[in-house]
Amino acid sequence: MMKVDLNGSWKMKKVQDKEWIEATVPGSVLWDLLAAEKIPDPFYRDNEDFVKEWTKFDYQYEREFHVDSKLMACDRIVLSTKGLDTLADLFINGESIITTDNMHRSYEVDIKPNVQEGSNTIAVTFFSPTNYTKKLLKEFPDVWNTLNGPMPGISQIRKAHYMFGWDWGPQLPDMGIWRDIAVEGYENGRLEDIYITQHHKDGEVTLMIDVKVSHFGDRDTPLEGEVHLTDPSGKKQVVGIPTVHGKEQVEIQVENPQLWWPNGYGKQPLYEVEVLLKYDDTVIDCKEMKIGLRTIEVNREKDEWGEAFEFVVNGVDLFAMGANYIPEDNLLTRKSGYTTENLIQDCVDANFNCIRVWGGGIYPSDHFYDLCDEYGLIVWQDFMFACATYQLTDEFKETVKEEAVDNIRRLRHHASLGLWCGNNEMEEAWEGWDFPKPDYLREDYLELFEKILPEIVKREDPNTFYWPASPSSGGGFDDPNDPNRGDVHYWQVWHGKKPFTEYRNFYFRFCSEFGFESLPSMKTIEEFTVPEDRNLFSHVMEKHQKNEAGNGLILHYLSQYLKYPEDFESLVYASQVLQAEAIKYGVEHWRRHRGRCMGSTYWQMNDCWPVSSWSSVDYYGRWKALHYAAKKFYAPVLLSCEEEGTEASLTLTNDTRDLVVGDVHWQLCSHDGTVLSRGSQEVEVEALSAKKIVEMDFTKDLKRQWDSDKDEVEVHSYAGTDGSVEFDNGSALRKTYLHFYFEQDGNILSEGTTLFVPPKHFDWLDPKISVNVEELEDQFVVRLTSSAFVKFVFLDLTEADCKFNNNYFDLVPHREFVVSIWKESLSKKEYSLADLKRQLKIQTVYDLEVKRN
Repeated sequence: MMKVDLNGSWKMKKVQDKEWIEATVPGSVLWDLLAAEKIPDPFYRDNEDFVKEWTKFDYQYEREFHVDSKLMACDRIVLSTKGLDTLADLFINGESIITTDNMHRSYEVDIKPNVQEGSNTIAVTFFSPTNYTKKLLKEFPDVWNTLNGPMPGISQIRKAHYMFGWDWGPQLPDMGIWRDIAVEGYENGRLEDIYITQHHKDGEVTLMIDVKVSHFGDRDTPLEGEVHLTDPSGKKQVVGIPTVHGKEQVEIQVENPQLWWPNGYGKQPLYEVEVLLKYDDTVIDCKEMKIGLRTIEVNREKDEWGEAFEFVVNGVDLFAMGANYIPEDNLLTRKSGYTTENLIQDCVDANFNCIRVWGGGIYPSDHFYDLCDEYGLIVWQDFMFACATYQLTDEFKETVKEEAVDNIRRLRHHASLGLWCGNNEMEEAWEGWDFPKPDYLREDYLELFEKILPEIVKREDPNTFYWPASPSSGGGFDDPNDPNRGDVHYWQVWHGKKPFTEYRNFYFRFCSEFGFESLPSMKTIEEFTVPEDRNLFSHVMEKHQKNEAGNGLILHYLSQYLKYPEDFESLVYASQVLQAEAIKYGVEHWRRHRGRCMGSTYWQMNDCWPVSSWSSVDYYGRWKALHYAAKKFYAPVLLSCEEEGTEASLTLTNDTRDLVVGDVHWQLCSHDGTVLSRGSQEVEVEALSAKKIVEMDFTKDLKRQWDSDKDEVEVHSYAGTDGSVEFDNGSALRKTYLHFYFEQDGNILSEGTTLFVPPKHFDWLDPKISVNVEELEDQFVVRLTSSAFVKFVFLDLTEADCKFNNNYFDLVPHREFVVSIWKESLSKKEYSLADLKRQLKIQTVYDLEVKRN
């Protein structure tokens, strides 16, 4: 195969303009306009509105390319486009080649009649998607899409829905050549398709590799093939294919197979498969891919609670722990301040083993899936349909079929691919949301998601599970959000204003969406605002809050949980504490009921621009409190507490494949650290299970404390908003906390604290935190001690960015707490101990008290 790479330097302009500007491919209109300083940064202040106007124009891209005599002599010359966004006419040497209407698929067209030896010109005209949606509204009056952010009329255009706005994203429908483009020449034949099936039995693995070829020119010309399998150590097995005719199958018995496991369950060894097509001992085409040896199934067996829904990997039932992934930017080829690898590493650092690719965005790049393979993240892969109805015209049906085949063939070999899911929230919407619902569109829904897509998956990737929608109980509009079957999206905590403890009333089989908003990091806010913008209800902050009720809901939950912050920076801190605590309530509860519930992917992992949202990592890659909390509540071994009134229980969840043995310790303490009671217990928890360790009633301990404080024993009580019990002024509950931890061989694997009243009612003492900072070869070490109990201790640097190994932690009195900062995580690589000491700042929940005085 010969190739002329068309990536790189192009020129572009508005169709009606004469002036050309430099352009880069892969890229986009808005990215090129920004680079040429024709538009301001659309993410700064309220520039979104101005830049959106530029999406109402049509644009032209153009460049020259050279074709030599060898390429011209090829039997077939094709133009291969991996991503055109979206409505485009493509010309070569002034001749129309193809018209496209789907950014989610690739296009390939024979251009041998259109090219000439020497210089050639390629031009692409992109038509405004903003204008096109207005036409679609008139042409398809019955179709609907959610109006909670997006422009109307977007469902019939096969373009990433989120680009038109969402309740966390801006309305910036970009366009352009967003993935690779090339001219390719083939002689005698080419590899069309490779599909690998794995057979696992008794520790042995056999690969069945289906090879499909196209034969050009003289069909009697003999073509040969070879399959190379290289194991993680570099050892190679080679199997030849003496004669290739159309489709052949090769069998390889893998020597000493090494299994691939999700993160936390084992290692991720990868094998390289290389398929060569030869003519007369010369390689004329080659395809390479990496695979992991594993089985992934979705168990839906009926049980005592209803019907299971769980990933089973290599025969091991997996509790899925992760979050939902959205596109990383609205300008898809823009450098975002952190790479996809940084983001995937953030997932691994927070103990994820799963990530859901949400259906309103894009099918991510090959690199994304390579990283998920490498780091061990099971991918829940939505097809790109979300929160809309779709009318199945012949043209629409054909392009979505091609889209599905393209992406299935591109992604199906990945070890990380866990399931294909038809859409996001459309089955649920048909049953419970308020929008026009003509019968023929309901029938179109069933045809697309319960006939067309499953049939394509069965044909193209029969080894991967298909699920019709998220949430769903299995399809057919049969109670799609049933808590006892399938997967659930639960939003009563947040949209429904239910307290955090409401999560404990549900034992979902798999909760694939639930979330809670917070503001982004203060440094991120400073990047898109000026000082006068830094008020929750300023014009600019509201432009960067796309959920209409969002700011009000943050304040609603703030009133239930914390004291009102005095300044904006404290409000940012408080909002992140609320977010972390809310999600922790849900995840810890479901993990305590491992076996019944087997999955938690919160909404959402990341942002596509700087915004108040449900993300745990903001647009610039800064970890919010939630992401630090996820590192703890997704830990493979988790000790968690469930409190109610003066009672509490401790449960140890073991999500490893080994027996866990150690000691659980607990102590009831006064806010100054005085121990009121304590206990410990040796424990053994079987692999892949959860075990309640102890149930405690602290009424007598608290009564003794009340007596010692000369408080009345007979006090009035009432139920708090979070289900706790609160007492009159001076009651011990307001100055008592429970500290607990699991210890193994002298190491604390999991630790936590619990209050019996909301933090706003706790009697906080000045913790008088002392700090000592040391420098080691590869890290800085921060040592902290306090004289009184304090929660949610937040460390930050005033100027540089870094990642702490722990943050938003609790300090118990008179015990040293150690936090590390790896030097490689610092945004300023050359960083002295004096710099760090000068910039280090500390914020705690106690500060919400003292700042008011």
